[in-house]
Amino acid sequence: MRGFNDLSELAPEGVEHLLQLAKRLEEHPEPRALEGKVLALLFLSPSLRTQTSFQSAMLRLGGGSFIVSPASGIHGLEIRPGVTMDGVAGEHIREAVPVLASYADALGIRAFATKESLDDDVEDRDFQAMAELSSVPVINMESAIRHPCQSLADWKTMEDLALPRAGGKFVLSWANHPKALPLAVPASTLQMAAMRGMDVTVLRPDAFALPETIMAKARELASAAGGSIRESDDRHEAVEDANVIYAKSWSSPRHYGDDDAQREVKKELAGWCVEESWFDGAARDCRFMHCLPVRRGVVVSEDVLEGARSVVIRQARNRMWGQMAVLYEILKEAS
Repeated sequence: MRGFNDLSELAPEGVEHLLQLAKRLEEHPEPRALEGKVLALLFLSPSLRTQTSFQSAMLRLGGGSFIVSPASGIHGLEIRPGVTMDGVAGEHIREAVPVLASYADALGIRAFATKESLDDDVEDRDFQAMAELSSVPVINMESAIRHPCQSLADWKTMEDLALPRAGGKFVLSWANHPKALPLAVPASTLQMAAMRGMDVTVLRPDAFALPETIMAKARELASAAGGSIRESDDRHEAVEDANVIYAKSWSSPRHYGDDDAQREVKKELAGWCVEESWFDGAARDCRFMHCLPVRRGVVVSEDVLEGARSVVIRQARNRMWGQMAVLYEILKEAS
């Protein structure tokens, strides 16, 4: 496998292989599988789970890793093309990525959306430009529009819990948040559930409808897998018989890049916080999912988050197992 950028780029058998490999490594460790291998981790955006789960994954496989971020004492990094560097940034990404790649066998990059141009972010132009600078396989640790490692972990979590694929009902719900967050997790989560063949409802206020390019791709994936995609702003109708309610905040595409407009449109949406009453009408064993970090009392109530429905800690742990499978597939095969 030459890098890992988008779960939907894999054929169904490729996803199944990663899931089975993750399960195998969880049950039957291979602590010397990647002995002598080095993973470079470039964080242009903050992280808790992504950073530590990748470090732990490499340690458990016998390899090593190093982390670089603008917050860790390096020169400020400039990513814009064609600029005169007379400001704070002391180094350009066009030199930084090739240098890091020369020290490692694979390179993970995490770079959030700039939220300046919706078209640029949906096309993932900044991340693709950085990835093209690397001479070694690149792993997408979250970009403007993709978070494949989270989606792989979420898929594994649903497999662990024996949640249905075809015929299963998956609700991706917008939730309130004080910030205008990127589209990467909702876009990737929607497409992941579609790839599983589930019947997916995107529950959101009108102003938070996902861009048509994201929805169109999800419909294509769902059609190929035997599932369906629909949208709704009616919570009671959307969650009926649901197996999963996956909450996530995201920016309003209609007001993309305009923080004042984002705040204004959310003034009447404080009720979009997942509470136990949201599960009325859902399947009895309906699960609550979220990628973390999560704002208690804003995105989800504390009783739901810490209750029996919540599988957020399992999702976080599965980040490590899923990433171990990705690293094994990329680096073990290159040995």
